[in-house]
Amino acid sequence: MKRIPAAIAAMLVAGLTAFGCSDAPMSKSDPRWITLIDGDTGLDNWNRVGDANWHAENGAIVADKGKGGFLVSKNVYKDFEIRAEFWVETATNSGIFIRCSDPVNIVGPNCYEVNIWDTRPDPTYGTGAIVDVASVPVPVVYKAGGHWNTYEIYAKGAQLTIKFNGTVTANIQNQQHASGYFALQFGAGANGAPPVGPVKWRRVEIRPL
Repeated sequence: MKRIPAAIAAMLVAGLTAFGCSDAPMSKSDPRWITLIDGDTGLDNWNRVGDANWHAENGAIVADKGKGGFLVSKNVYKDFEIRAEFWVETATNSGIFIRCSDPVNIVGPNCYEVNIWDTRPDPTYGTGAIVDVASVPVPVVYKAGGHWNTYEIYAKGAQLTIKFNGTVTANIQNQQHASGYFALQFGAGANGAPPVGPVKWRRVEIRPL
């Protein structure tokens, strides 16, 4: 049997370790996973910023009216994995903001923004990207509109890895933000226009590392 060179084997092990075996179903017996949305938990685990009308609907937490806003975690996280299931329309502007330094002012400069926006005016940082940090291919490859999707986000130290529906869309080293809150977005449209289309979050879980 041909042996794999040690350097290649080390790279393979590092790659598996870097994403915490997230390809496997999450174990319900692992106490490190914290469920923040599961269709029944309501909004008790979140603080609201903005005027979005977050509410429970058909086993999901939904926002479909207002000028926009966020659900913001009550705790600060440094190193973690997130798994989130979501539904948007093609024109919906949403995303998951991580390591945010200010829980009442969620903006790109003080967070990493894992974007959800199939029709973003500049598609370079559309769905699957980390805005201004890790781009995605243009023309648009990753599309979320009209069906349920899964984001898996791994953040440990400077390593940031994003999986969208099982495909790695970003895998970078960046030290700009070390820890902070995370937030779910119902965002304005292009040029500050009112939000277009709802966002639905069906399941959101985090595991501190």
